[in-house]
Amino acid sequence: MNVKWRLRMAAAQKEVWTGAELRRLLVERAGHQMSAASVSALLTKQPAQVKLSTLGALCTALDCSPNDLFEVDTTPVESKPKPTKVPKQTASALRGRSMPPL
Repeated sequence: MNVKWRLRMAAAQKEVWTGAELRRLLVERAGHQMSAASVSALLTKQPAQVKLSTLGALCTALDCSPNDLFEVDTTPVESKPKPTKVPKQTASALRGRSMPPL
């Protein structure tokens, strides 16, 4: 599964071009305070995780839905063939065999 972060595109569609503008909207519309560095990071990089409160605030500030912020590729991945199991030799099968010299 591949997830693409689309905050920059969602903001541009609402004519929000800078982190300062987005930060102001987050406070005004959603009552959500974020540092300038955090807003900048969300706009420029794909986050590994997003708090639900931040996601909700972004959606409120930009008047959008989470679907506008993520593009999810749900194409199934090819499954790898399972390795074949080699049966374990039992003690009775090993009896009578000598160990090779070291």
